Amino acid sequence: MTTDLKQLLAARAELEAQIAQARAVESKAALAQIHAWIDDFGFTAQQVFPWKAPAAKKVAAKYLDEKTGATWTGRGKPPAWIQGRNRDDFLIDKPKQEPSSQAPLLAEMAAAAYRNQRR
Repeated sequence: MTTDLKQLLAARAELEAQIAQARAVESKAALAQIHAWIDDFGFTAQQVFPWKAPAAKKVAAKYLDEKTGATWTGRGKPPAWIQGRNRDDFLIDKPKQEPSSQAPLLAEMAAAAYRNQRR
């Protein structure tokens, strides 16, 4: 390293130390001023640091009691009308079932494919 570089690095270190010291002194004074204003004006923490609670996420209902119209999302403790019962019976969006007329057709197709493989 050259002498100039060493001198510059030393000067930078000295400046950084001075900056840190000045920041500590000024931040202490600023905090004291803030505390004085809070005492003078009677500010609350909510006024000084306003915050909003995060919005609750809406969850769509998954189950429906057709007798009463009551719904349940499937989260939390199950309501009395669904406890001990098959939940699939109460689904709002019930899975679509294929008509039973297609079942023999599929079986015939599988049998024909099997026969074709053997030839």
